[in-house]
Amino acid sequence: MKKLFPAISILLGWASFGWAVAPAPLTTLRAVHALTNEEARQKMPVVFEATVVYSRGYENLLFVQDGDAAIFVRPPTNSTMTPGDRVLVHGTMQASFRPLVVGTSVTLLHHGPRPKPISTTFEELIRAQHDSMLVTMRAVVRDADLVASPLAPVRGARLQLLAEGGHFEANLDSDDANALKGLLDDEIEITGTAAGKFDNKMQQTGVVLYVSSLRDIKVLKHASSSPWSLPVTPMDKVLVNYQIRDLTPRVRVQGTITYYQPGSAVVLQNGAKSLWIETNSREPLQIGDLADATGFPSAHNRLLTLTDSEIRDSHAFQPVTPYVATWHQLGYWNSNRAEGHLYDLVSIEGQVVAKVREATQDEYVLTADGRLFSAIYHHPDAASNAQLFPIMQIPLGSRVRVTGICTVMDPSNTIVMGEEIPFNILLRSFDDITVVAMPSMLNIHNLVLVAGLTLLMAIAVGIWGWILNRKVRSQTGKLATMAQFEQRRSRILEDINGSKPLAEIIEQITGLVSFLLHDAPCWCEVMNGTRIGKRPMDTEHLRIVSAEIPAHSGPSIGKIFAALAPQTPPTASEEEALSVGSRLASLALETRRLYSDLLHRSEFDLLTDIYNRFSLEKHLDRQIEDARQNAASFGLIYIDIDQFKQVNDAYGHHVGDLYLQEAVQRMKQQLRAHDLLARLGGDEFAVLLPMVHSRADIEDVVQRLERGFDAFFSLDGHLLHGSASIGIALYPEDGTTGDQLLNAADAAMYAIKAAKHSSSSE
Repeated sequence: MKKLFPAISILLGWASFGWAVAPAPLTTLRAVHALTNEEARQKMPVVFEATVVYSRGYENLLFVQDGDAAIFVRPPTNSTMTPGDRVLVHGTMQASFRPLVVGTSVTLLHHGPRPKPISTTFEELIRAQHDSMLVTMRAVVRDADLVASPLAPVRGARLQLLAEGGHFEANLDSDDANALKGLLDDEIEITGTAAGKFDNKMQQTGVVLYVSSLRDIKVLKHASSSPWSLPVTPMDKVLVNYQIRDLTPRVRVQGTITYYQPGSAVVLQNGAKSLWIETNSREPLQIGDLADATGFPSAHNRLLTLTDSEIRDSHAFQPVTPYVATWHQLGYWNSNRAEGHLYDLVSIEGQVVAKVREATQDEYVLTADGRLFSAIYHHPDAASNAQLFPIMQIPLGSRVRVTGICTVMDPSNTIVMGEEIPFNILLRSFDDITVVAMPSMLNIHNLVLVAGLTLLMAIAVGIWGWILNRKVRSQTGKLATMAQFEQRRSRILEDINGSKPLAEIIEQITGLVSFLLHDAPCWCEVMNGTRIGKRPMDTEHLRIVSAEIPAHSGPSIGKIFAALAPQTPPTASEEEALSVGSRLASLALETRRLYSDLLHRSEFDLLTDIYNRFSLEKHLDRQIEDARQNAASFGLIYIDIDQFKQVNDAYGHHVGDLYLQEAVQRMKQQLRAHDLLARLGGDEFAVLLPMVHSRADIEDVVQRLERGFDAFFSLDGHLLHGSASIGIALYPEDGTTGDQLLNAADAAMYAIKAAKHSSSSE
């Protein structure tokens, strides 16, 4: 014992100087599984044996189990192991939703049988009672689709399943498309490794099973019939099969394709009946062909739709003749008589009063019978590879005939029978616009130009008159001063119409006023609290004079100040100097405010206040040029919000807008300061990652973005679960142009989206 005390003293002495004895590693999975997150944060070492229950190397997924204990391991390499492999795991612990292992090595010992799966329920899974363990449960297949990823050596599948208690997802390692489609509406017993979906706080928001092969899916009861073998239902009768509690069966309708927006919607028309069909299909469809559609009927606010639909083109050409209509015929709503034309192919004449190209569409505002309506042409998306032609140069005031699909302008507004409802016309191509008559010279556009020129001339004459009056009243010795004033004023006017920053222009204006007041301190304060100029530290003993900066309309937008000696009496020159400054400041602020607003509208999405597609393409081109010069790489992420249209249909467009805004905020929280988030249109977004070097770097960002959707969305009294389908592209491996990279990322996203859609429809 006497010898032991000095050894202990030495160890204590080492510890006092920063030397610590490493803890012994945990050597059984049961001991590892029993750790709390607080204990896992100590990053203690582990060395244990276990059996692989699921492995996906290219995503660094590894689940191991030993008896009734299981855990997730993040392996050090991307090699895939086989379920049943007995492995020796070395690593350290890390806190997460539940503790996990960060592996430093995973060594194969031998192969054996995998553990017997535990029969479970949705309630047990959502409570994470069998997290990381091999389980089996019963469910009905709602959707089954293949998923393609640039990181995957082979395609996989994603199933959306309905069990007693709730929906869940299964990620299946199989690319057998025929077998997947044969599972639609089947009742199955599925075996896989249980895991969860999480938000950015690692709070669980859903359940997913990782399934190694089709052998782990046992069909208990086949669907009674194929969706495509259903009898054709008349379009005005599809709702007779509508049910709640997600029990609505599929229906099949038939008609002529009169409108197609890939990835969004198709319109079929059959005689006097027509139907809006929501679909994620991007397959080529020919307008005018007879086609079948199968999907689930839905009605909201008197608008009949078919959701989660698939389309089959017969290639039999049976075009529909557009109905020639007036505004009243299209806008008057009365469901008691079959005289409406909602979703019909129609033709109507009107006079063009405005036109604008937006990021995703061209819009022409027309007037007919004293009322306004819009004709809208949606741009082809990147996946279609269609050329985007310049907007049609139709002079304002022209009388045109537009042909297209009649839709309600705002489906979220309550539709009241017997009232006129504003509508839009959806154009299929620019061929749907025909100029009937050119405008006369006396039109609003020309009047605005004349009024603007007159106003500018009046301002110029007023300022020049003031200068001339000053010159007449000034002595000969002041002519040089006035010439200098005119030179500075002219420079300010040039800068207002140029690109100089607004703050520098205001600084010039305050300097001009100071010059007129014999170098008295002068400054400007605008309505947002910004102060520009030279304001004295102590103004208590000075005489402060000011002038309002008028706005074009509404209250003033600020004030311009000057600090004068207290003993000097007020003079007319003070008022004139401040008046010149206020007018110039008003012109600068109003001009830049209008320019900034137009610039913001052209580069930012108005709903989410992030970059739009136009801005993304500019930044993407610039990033490609930089990457070429520096032999660098960068990443592009394509994001599509899942089931966004169902949110709009079920809760209205107001909740849909709130959903997009909240989703944007969550995505921004997961990105780095130098990453660029943009809205491409609708529910599609993109992220430009300028500082990544590999697909693994991009996948890290993707995982953060996906976790951002895990928490429920609390919107206007509704609790919604959100998710997104995400595809990636890496420069230059996946493309060397902006279009190639967008197409590659979109294709990767669409494969994931299709997998989700296929599994959810089951």
